[in-house]
Amino acid sequence: MNADQLRALQAPFKDKYRSDPASALFTLKAEGTLNAEDVVCQVHTPRGDKPAGLHPGAGGDASQVLCAGDMLLEALVGCTGVTLRAVATAMGIPIRKGTIRVEGDMDFRGTLGVSKEVPIGFQKIRLVIDVDSDAPPEQIEKLVQLTKRYCVVYQTLTNPAEITTEVKRG
Repeated sequence: MNADQLRALQAPFKDKYRSDPASALFTLKAEGTLNAEDVVCQVHTPRGDKPAGLHPGAGGDASQVLCAGDMLLEALVGCTGVTLRAVATAMGIPIRKGTIRVEGDMDFRGTLGVSKEVPIGFQKIRLVIDVDSDAPPEQIEKLVQLTKRYCVVYQTLTNPAEITTEVKRG
């Protein structure tokens, strides 16, 4: 896809959202189910159920289930990669190939309740973008800047969304 094709693909959406801002609001959804047998949540996806369970650092078996922390990092990889390709296309920056890598540091003493002083969750996340392109460094710098600006997952992690919780019994 080239820049003109991307613009043509997105133009009707941009026009619609400019003229009718309410039409740009979507509610994305995810759902999972629990059972009485194990410490697993079956996350329902369009490509089938994915079992989410404990990370090996918390007693889980990575060969049987996915870790939600890993899935969070994978979401950042996917969103960064797609956004980077779209921005590069729009800017006319040819990318021969590339790699997006994310690493996150967690101290499991927090989530296991071993130490109240240790934060729960990732303390550091490192995003590494490796692109093979002949574009000058300043263009690549702008590409990365815009990628971070428009990547939904990156922005959600750096500017957390308000989360509300509702508990239903049934």
